[in-house]
Amino acid sequence: MGCNGCTINTDTANEGMLATYDWLKDLPDTSHLSNLVEVRFKGTRKEFFRNEDQLSLKVGDLVVVACSPGHDVGQVTLTGTLAKKQFERKIKKHDRYTWHKVYRKATDADRKKWEDAHKRDYPVMVCSRQIASELGLNMKIGDVEFRGDGAKAIFYYIADERVDFRELIKRYAREFQIKVEMKQIGARQEAGRVGGIGSCGRELCCSTWRTDFSSVTSDAAIQQGLSPNAEKMAGRCGKLKCCLMYELDSYLEAQDDFPYELLTLETEKGIAKHFKTEILNKKIWYTVEKAYGGKPIVLDLKDVKAIIQLNKRGQKPLLDKYLGTETKQENEMSVGSANIELMTERKTPKKRRKVKFKRPEPTRPPQKG
Repeated sequence: MGCNGCTINTDTANEGMLATYDWLKDLPDTSHLSNLVEVRFKGTRKEFFRNEDQLSLKVGDLVVVACSPGHDVGQVTLTGTLAKKQFERKIKKHDRYTWHKVYRKATDADRKKWEDAHKRDYPVMVCSRQIASELGLNMKIGDVEFRGDGAKAIFYYIADERVDFRELIKRYAREFQIKVEMKQIGARQEAGRVGGIGSCGRELCCSTWRTDFSSVTSDAAIQQGLSPNAEKMAGRCGKLKCCLMYELDSYLEAQDDFPYELLTLETEKGIAKHFKTEILNKKIWYTVEKAYGGKPIVLDLKDVKAIIQLNKRGQKPLLDKYLGTETKQENEMSVGSANIELMTERKTPKKRRKVKFKRPEPTRPPQKG
């Protein structure tokens, strides 16, 4: 069950796929203020059209829209003012956008033809991969999307280098009897079209709501104190996870409060070496050799700043009064567990050694002469 403003229609689309929240849902109708309509097709593809005939359209309607040439069938996701604002946000060069019109609401015949066309997507994709392999092209066909009228198909491909697919287009047109459009996509865009579940247990961001893919570097993980594990930081696309950038600004802002001199602290019990930093919690972990049982100790950021100022004046403070509750509880638990181990070792009875008993061989009676 979704809220009133969510543009999800499970009858015609994958649930939650790039759903758009209509925050003007409970307000008076604004469709008369703009004739723009946002229409979604297979996967993550969305385009804008003009409702020149002033059709009564609402979110979730299947409509037949004009293409060049022919027509296509898609689902309405936004209308009126929201569609106009979305167009201004997504399309940078408004004057260069190619406009097409909405023909009509889809009839049963349009829906049947649209469904039959999309049934060809998978078998054509498998066959197209075989043809590309036969031609020796270093590319991968990631997905195939047939248009609503079945006369044209878009072949989405991934390639690391420039590919001359002129012969490939001829083979596709001759083999499938359709008009062919080749569209190059990246690994993240392919993951968005295919979909899947991330390591967090939720649907992939690129297949549900994310449409812009900014570059992600390993520095984002380092700035947040994450371990540089390539397997954990990689997403389903094989690239670094986009979510590494979500909290980066908060971490960078919090790092401004931290001093640059976090490597060592001079204390009464020895040199405290920097172990790790919890940026958002504003806590810093140190280790002191031959002190505190060799275990890391945690200090608040304000206490670290105070100790640094004392070190600059030549003083070596005792860290016991600065220790946080986490370290004290950990030390108490470690001491208690050590005592319990000693008690259990004393109370445990020694195991008796098993003595192997060897049966005597039966004596044979003396033989009579």
